Amino acid sequence: MRIRFDFGSLTLDAELLDTPTAKAIAAALPIAGSALTWGEEVYFEIPREQGGAGRGFPREKDARAVVTPGEIAYWPDGHAIAIGFGRTPISTGTETRLASPCNIWAKALGDVKTLAKVKAGTKIKVSAVT
Repeated sequence: MRIRFDFGSLTLDAELLDTPTAKAIAAALPIAGSALTWGEEVYFEIPREQGGAGRGFPREKDARAVVTPGEIAYWPDGHAIAIGFGRTPISTGTETRLASPCNIWAKALGDVKTLAKVKAGTKIKVSAVT
């Protein structure tokens, strides 16, 4: 399944992976939020009701903090979708390090470096591509 992140002035398509988080997010679409940035990362909170019992989606066994640009993550500690595209304030060297271990649930199909143009407060909508 393909999804689209719409940031108003730009879009980013992604392919869902076969994970519990991907299935749960797909079932919750469309999702809307407001962008926050942290170094070269764009993230946005999603409603905690998504994932059940008001707590968001649980951390998966293969969750990790260091990601490859283009991997789309769910951050359980912040109830947020995170897209790292470069260094964050806690990165070592050239790695893309998110704040804490995240569930990797999708892979971007476009150039995530374009997200450098996204400013905090930008409205985001995530929907299925038909």
